[in-house]
Amino acid sequence: MPCIDVTKVYPEKEIILTDIADVTFLCLNSDNDDYLYRGLISCVTKNTIVVSERNSGKILLFSKDGSPKSQFNNIGQGPEEYTNAHKVIYDEETDEVFVYSMSGGIMVYSSAGEYKRKINLPEEFASNLISFFDNESLFLSDDFQFILRNKREVTEESDYPVQFYNHPYIRISRTDGKVLNYVKIPSNDTELVFYVEGDRKAQIITTRVIHTKKGFFLCNLETDTVFLYDKDKVLTPVICKTPLVKDLDPMIVMNNCLDYGGYQFMDIVTVQYTPGLAPAYPIKRLMRNKKTGEVFSQKISLPDYKGKDFLIGNGTSRSYEEGVFIELELTELKQAFLENRLSGKLKELVETLDEDEDNNVFMFVDFK
Repeated sequence: MPCIDVTKVYPEKEIILTDIADVTFLCLNSDNDDYLYRGLISCVTKNTIVVSERNSGKILLFSKDGSPKSQFNNIGQGPEEYTNAHKVIYDEETDEVFVYSMSGGIMVYSSAGEYKRKINLPEEFASNLISFFDNESLFLSDDFQFILRNKREVTEESDYPVQFYNHPYIRISRTDGKVLNYVKIPSNDTELVFYVEGDRKAQIITTRVIHTKKGFFLCNLETDTVFLYDKDKVLTPVICKTPLVKDLDPMIVMNNCLDYGGYQFMDIVTVQYTPGLAPAYPIKRLMRNKKTGEVFSQKISLPDYKGKDFLIGNGTSRSYEEGVFIELELTELKQAFLENRLSGKLKELVETLDEDEDNNVFMFVDFK
């Protein structure tokens, strides 16, 4: 198993993105003003792209060529409505849109917004991930368990029973929400918290689950290990970091690990805190060549966009089964167009767009 030493300084290496991935550009059509949006892509399937506006509740479906397909907004307090569109996924085969609110469970609709059913979730449940596991079940990370772990005092006695923070990942029925199994990962007493003022604590914001073709990458920061939970429900360690987080001051964690094509990508996050100031979390973006084992700092460029560096990682890209996608601000693209820094398909697309009437451009990166 490869192990990343986070105390080392890794050299920067330039990677041409089109050498390691197929890159396509897409602007989701907004000829109809109803399909202008201020949200994010929530889900990418074989033929459909789903966009959601978390707070407004608006959900839009586009075809893979960017053409509008349908939209709806069922936000509200009623029994067939959701309070916010926190996470949205779509099953094309059954034409079911699953909308998860931070409170209220998962509501299921057709792509036209017709109510189908509600999936109740376990009590005291909060998740930043909802994904399909197979035709019968959903996979979720129960972030409330991590909150409990990080809230408990470091004493011999705990206010919470051990099962609350030993089973943070669950698989549930996509029909009625019944818990089908818990995924138990190795645990220890390491806490990803630090004191900011007296007894007041802060914790590291992490991305613990990444959906991949093989299954799910589970980033278990407490044990400095990333596990693969595959489609056969087998848990296997795939990459680790050293030194251990419990031995580091300040804390350094490995977060948001991706594995596509011949490379692994990871964020190395350091916790910096100075009394009286807000905590800071500087990030180093690393890549690892799986064939050679070489590790280096990311410097990713694209021939069609001169002077622009890209980063693969948390906050800079979003992952789906085939790869990642990156949102490109149309105002920035228009400026690059005027400066003659665009070429190829990207230039052809940007030339046709209007900053006031069109959505941003998405770059889809499918690794070879």
